[in-house]
Amino acid sequence: MTQSELTQLFQATFECQDSPSVYFAPGRVNLIGEHIDYNGGSVFPCALDFGTTALVSKRSDRSVYLYSYNFPEQGIISFRLDNMSKTGQESWGIYPKGVFKTFELHHKFIDQGLNILYYGTIPNGAGLSSSASIEVLTGYLLNDLFDLGINRVDLALLTQESENNYVGVNCGIMDQFIIANGKKNHAILLNTDSLDFDYVPFELHDYKLVITNTNVKRGLADSKYNERRQECEEALRILQKSYSIHTLADINLGELINHKAKFNSELIYRRAYHVVSECERTLNAVDALKNHNLKRMGELMNESHRSLRDDYQVSCAELDTLVELSWNYDGVLGSRMTGAGFGGCTISIVHQDALQNYQDYIRRAYTKSFGHEPTFYLANVGDGVYKV
Repeated sequence: MTQSELTQLFQATFECQDSPSVYFAPGRVNLIGEHIDYNGGSVFPCALDFGTTALVSKRSDRSVYLYSYNFPEQGIISFRLDNMSKTGQESWGIYPKGVFKTFELHHKFIDQGLNILYYGTIPNGAGLSSSASIEVLTGYLLNDLFDLGINRVDLALLTQESENNYVGVNCGIMDQFIIANGKKNHAILLNTDSLDFDYVPFELHDYKLVITNTNVKRGLADSKYNERRQECEEALRILQKSYSIHTLADINLGELINHKAKFNSELIYRRAYHVVSECERTLNAVDALKNHNLKRMGELMNESHRSLRDDYQVSCAELDTLVELSWNYDGVLGSRMTGAGFGGCTISIVHQDALQNYQDYIRRAYTKSFGHEPTFYLANVGDGVYKV
């Protein structure tokens, strides 16, 4: 929808003639460094050029009215600034409402109600952070409208806290951080323990970033995510008997291999092996890009998928099929699952001359195997949250 059409919808929905302020927050994709952000290692995500738009105007009372173009059947979701307790009736509105509540807990007071309309172009449940996009977007517009003085790093931390404590999802910092701090044509190397970060140019030249959605709902993702966290915590406790470390990312692969005998569970060792090897792959990927070596970047993406499939066991048949089809196609430098797993998306680096035939080939083969089509997104690397 155009901004003019959204403005008309805003005015009709809230029965007002306000000229709303407009804000945008991107989705994100992690290039490499999967399931690392809760293990203290470095991740390497980038912001995308599609995401969530919000139109907003202030009200004269203390009521907040939320409407999503993407969920019209939910109608307007409302609450008062004097009572932001969870009711269980929020639906998608739990994400912005949680940000309001978290700001209040940190004495970032909102003294006036708002009308907010959201319009998103991120597919829900695809692992491209539609929820974090809404959260960071809401926090950013509140910060701007009420002059709260929150910097972008703190914005990421506050919105992560909202997801952890209000929504109830024990996510790491990566999603909110890249959406708040993204930079066009750059990825971010983020140390999830210290929050030190560097912008790294991400120049694809004759290649394109292709995100392919399995269109499989990630039904196991949340339960398995918590299970993997617990397994990593167990691996850390075993290693802390020999090393003075506070995250799995604090040891190297040689040290882990030397202590394999300390693990009484092959499964727990394999979980640790993925984390430690993925940390090394991430740093190697950054070096590859700095040296303009896209071929090596692709090889590391392939290695990452094998590790996620075999050692961390968070892939699924649909993801594996998309990746393996891509590995066997001329013009593809690398492909891997991205996100929590058990559905969601793959990310591939594909030569621009092969794009159309590649998509046709993947669509036919995947549909033959699973009875439904994948969805393709040609992604550009965009900026973090901003006022339009």
